[in-house]
Amino acid sequence: MYKKIIIALSLSVPVLAHAQSLQPQDKLKAAMNAIKKYYVDSLSDKTLVEAAIKGMFTELDPHSKYFSKNEAKAMTSAMRGNFVGVGIEYMMQNDTVYVTQILPDGPAEKAGLLPGDRILKINKENAAGVKKSYMDILNAIRGENKTVVNLEIYRPAAKETMDFAITRGPVIDRSVTAAYMLDDKKTGYIAIRIFSQSTVNEIENALKKLKQEGMQQLILDLQGNGGGYVQAALGVADEFLKRNQLVYYVMTQDKGKDYYYASQSGTSWGGKLAVLVDQNTASASEILSGALQDWDRAVIVGRRTFGKGLTQQPIALPDSSVLELTGGRLYTPAGRSVQKPYKGVDYQADIRNRYTTGELFKESTRQKADSLKFKTLVNKRIVYAGGGITPDKFVPLDSLQDASWLRSVASAGYVNNASWKIADTQRQEIKKQYPDITTYIANYKVPKSTINDIVKSAEKQGFKLGKENKKRILDLLALEIKGQVANQVYVGRENYLRVINTENDSINEALKILDSTPEYNAYLEGKTIASTNK
Repeated sequence: MYKKIIIALSLSVPVLAHAQSLQPQDKLKAAMNAIKKYYVDSLSDKTLVEAAIKGMFTELDPHSKYFSKNEAKAMTSAMRGNFVGVGIEYMMQNDTVYVTQILPDGPAEKAGLLPGDRILKINKENAAGVKKSYMDILNAIRGENKTVVNLEIYRPAAKETMDFAITRGPVIDRSVTAAYMLDDKKTGYIAIRIFSQSTVNEIENALKKLKQEGMQQLILDLQGNGGGYVQAALGVADEFLKRNQLVYYVMTQDKGKDYYYASQSGTSWGGKLAVLVDQNTASASEILSGALQDWDRAVIVGRRTFGKGLTQQPIALPDSSVLELTGGRLYTPAGRSVQKPYKGVDYQADIRNRYTTGELFKESTRQKADSLKFKTLVNKRIVYAGGGITPDKFVPLDSLQDASWLRSVASAGYVNNASWKIADTQRQEIKKQYPDITTYIANYKVPKSTINDIVKSAEKQGFKLGKENKKRILDLLALEIKGQVANQVYVGRENYLRVINTENDSINEALKILDSTPEYNAYLEGKTIASTNK
């Protein structure tokens, strides 16, 4: 019989400092020195400092973040609203770089590149027939301003190879992704994906364009807009609110309040307005939505927004890394905070919980505390604080648009492959038969053979489509392919969205409200919410 032997090890613990005189910063330094001296692996000061800073941020709110030098540089570029390049969108297909879109007013458009061109070489280095990643191509094409990139392309329509020497330059990365008339009557549509430095100019140009086309009422789409610069949201509010109307205020650490008002710089457009929001509408887009709701200026349509009401201030460190620290809490004009709870809860699981509880599919009847009730500033209707902006008109999420079968076939590349094949082989035929995007949207149908081929191929890979809701799912598959084809065949980045929006339930509900002045006014007066939201 074996005996159980317990071995106790006596450790000699070095004393690093005297507790009586130890300051917190001295303790941190002592810990770093101990790790460097006693830890089994060698670690540099840089590694330990990075880890220490990241550790500090675990004790802060979920939106305070630390960005390394490279991360901070990428973030700044994204928020500036432009980058240096040639201005193309592309995809990798069968080891070939395929140009899918030419960005307006960019160097590539001026040089004469076209959608459908294949990039064979970049600066005399092969880009086709070799294993290049998306980022390899991106890094080769982008570069310093006013430098030249040489592209050798093959143009199928001309059946010839061409050489282009394109001078890199600023390319606008638009935050307004679409601005067009939804109907021949009076309804304009503008989608904003992020609030960046260029947003205000873009929204002004979009409104000017739509007013020239006869716009009398507008749908402003903030679905999926994760925020950005709150000052840009203030500039957008200028377009819809009157001068000196409060847009938001910020409460800082010392409990002081900074107030921000609509100015005279905007157009103060006064037509009927509906704003689309969903569970991914966050931060600056929530503040804009809340201001328009508080002033009874717009009907908010969709689902409860994300719930981020904190504003971050970037603090640059000596090595160009950045601390993005929450410096204040944002409040709407009526005094509402949209920030959802984050202490003692699984903050990241909130949106997932909305799926599981059914909130995204059926309007909540949950009673809210009186402390969360506020009144709008004009019509004195009840609105709520905490956990985002609650829409005036609830629109359930179409669960079939997120069906697992659709996700599987998209992830497997079937949708991209089918779209690319149609655009590549039928581009001229489609443009001849449907000379503009409006005609295309109204009349083009994805061939049934394409859909059937995807279903058969997916089944061979184990993605079997059930009978329940089969027709609707296949219709959504065809819609996605149609949208991707439109994006590759016609000039303009908004074409995909124009196609997909034909099946957007929130847009359809907003149109119904805007087209009925009594219903629109009733929503703003708080009279029809209980009877119409189901």
